[in-house]
Amino acid sequence: MHPIEFFFDPVSPYSYLAATQLDDLAARCGTTVVYKPMLLGAVFKATGNRMPAAVPAKGQYMLTDLQRWAALYQVPFQFPAVFPTDSKLAQRIACTLAEAERPRWTLAVMRAYWVDGHDIGTETGVRHALDTLAMDADACIEAAQREDAKAALKQLTDEAVSRGVFGAPSFFHGDALFWGCDRLHLLEHHIKHASAA
Repeated sequence: MHPIEFFFDPVSPYSYLAATQLDDLAARCGTTVVYKPMLLGAVFKATGNRMPAAVPAKGQYMLTDLQRWAALYQVPFQFPAVFPTDSKLAQRIACTLAEAERPRWTLAVMRAYWVDGHDIGTETGVRHALDTLAMDADACIEAAQREDAKAALKQLTDEAVSRGVFGAPSFFHGDALFWGCDRLHLLEHHIKHASAA
């Protein structure tokens, strides 16, 4: 059984919404989730894509759409005062963590931004997320400044682009790509169909 590969950026609200659903989806499908941090801005640049908020009408619609998804998923959501923001530090921290620790960190930093309104583009905002997990903030931030952390994030971002990712969240099951939190039901159907074949 292939795992679900989850390419995400915490600055993406739809990545946050998807992340709140993935554990249950994976459990229903009898599989696991591999968290793969990437820089969405770099993906946009490489693919010629741009964020929905760059189109005024789409950006206005997105505000309502996000509230609808949060209500459907029954999760808290509040649009932050600073958007977009720089997720490099948060994503480099993710790259320094063991794979098993990434989901916990990812949800914490996403909640800090999309629920509590902390600017995770600042060290203060990142420290808030680390504190909620009782992690050593100084050690985590120091580790994220190392060249290996920077290289790991670049490698994962390059991998995403090379495999056809153009936005976040993106999911792979084997070679099958699914994009958007509104495609989770298609991802689940695909996994169950593939496992039954």
